[in-house]
Amino acid sequence: MKHLSIIASLLMATALPLGASTESWDAVKAQLYGERTMLSGDGIIAIDAPYRTPDDTRTDLAAQIQAPPGAEIVKVTVVLDENPMPVSAVFDLDRPQPGFYFDLTMRVNGPTPLHVIAETSDGRLFVSETFVKTSGTGACSAPPGTNPELALASLGRMDIDVVGAVPGIDAGKLTNLASRLSRMDVDISHPSHSGMQMDQISLLFVPMRYVESVEIDLDGAGFVDVTGSISLSENPRLGLAVPQSTRSVDVTMTDTDGTVSHARKDLPGF
Repeated sequence: MKHLSIIASLLMATALPLGASTESWDAVKAQLYGERTMLSGDGIIAIDAPYRTPDDTRTDLAAQIQAPPGAEIVKVTVVLDENPMPVSAVFDLDRPQPGFYFDLTMRVNGPTPLHVIAETSDGRLFVSETFVKTSGTGACSAPPGTNPELALASLGRMDIDVVGAVPGIDAGKLTNLASRLSRMDVDISHPSHSGMQMDQISLLFVPMRYVESVEIDLDGAGFVDVTGSISLSENPRLGLAVPQSTRSVDVTMTDTDGTVSHARKDLPGF
């Protein structure tokens, strides 16, 4: 299991607002990819994100990725440029896939560009971008939504569900992916403390503790390893596309305090 440029042609899914800075993205891009060329994700990556977050502390962000002909997807990275931890989630595929879908509940700390980067088996990088506005509540420093003692008591519990087909992101955008894959949801009980939140009684900062990794095996073999961050919401939900032939799912979660929990679900055959 795996653990943890110059833009040649970039067509943004949604243009940046006038005056929006690209400094954060330039810094993250250089740190992650150096001088590697990044290609437009147009027709490769379709992002589904709200124009404005209804809840800064729990925002659904999703994307569908379809590999170009002759290649497969090996890695997908989600960057919220202006979040305190910009590299917000990384999906390392143990088995390269022709298509990939994810859906995550995230903290969006403030108005920010969102980049989704897909790396293919032939070494190419594709990127798509949109902009997400927020209500300005500062999600990463928002008080915990549950009693800390109750949150710790249920920490690590996971519920797995496989339901229906992968939803279409938008009419005409990579909809062929949905016909071959089912959607799997993993609900993780975890307070996902950012280290920026203040205990409302003691007025002390709650120590950082978040979901560090989620390893997902299908039918006894590795499928994808997800690296988390403080950008994951409290009690995060992770949605993924899985082959319709899947008959068992094993999920192992490890957090930054070293807590490890495991869940399994067997699926009926038809």
